[in-house]
Amino acid sequence: MPREKLEQQGVRALSDEELIAVMLGSGVQGLPVRAIAQRLLPAIDQAGPEVPYSALEQVPGIGRSKAMMLAAAFEFSRRRIRPEGVRILSARDVPPLLQHLCDRRQEHVVAISLSGSHEVIRVRTVSIGLLASCPVHPREVFVGAIKDHAYSVILAHNHPSGDPKPSEEDKRVTAQLKEAAATLGMRLLDHIIFAKRGFYSFQEAGLL
Repeated sequence: MPREKLEQQGVRALSDEELIAVMLGSGVQGLPVRAIAQRLLPAIDQAGPEVPYSALEQVPGIGRSKAMMLAAAFEFSRRRIRPEGVRILSARDVPPLLQHLCDRRQEHVVAISLSGSHEVIRVRTVSIGLLASCPVHPREVFVGAIKDHAYSVILAHNHPSGDPKPSEEDKRVTAQLKEAAATLGMRLLDHIIFAKRGFYSFQEAGLL
């Protein structure tokens, strides 16, 4: 159980699903707390700590009180624990920002907005797909970066299989997004594929 695991191994040993389960405390009739936490993750992955209260309240098993508690917890974290100021100096600086997505059973595509000095402005999940694929459009990747006035973008996505080796589709999408970034006056700095068995950098491989 998540609470017992927290006591024995510490809070960092818990997955995102287990952390949410601890915050919720208990489930409701017909829905155990882990099932509710699992249903919450997609909304949180896409919206991040700014997930609206209304979206939380719509999840089965989340009533008004729990939705308020979660919204308050996310806002508290957003105000104090932010990625801003973190500088990306090499591909190895990216996976620590994305560790919480390594255990996902679906592919998650993440766009990281960077300033001219390679400082992180914002980390966004822009698309969630199937077990082995996640279609992504340039618009989804760059619309947030434009709002952030980003100088460059790092694309990243997980491989649920555990193998970070890029597919032919990954290579095609990377080339497409590189061209789109240039059209917008931005730079696609890297495309990182991360998994439990390591990561793959298109930039380090000489493909960007």
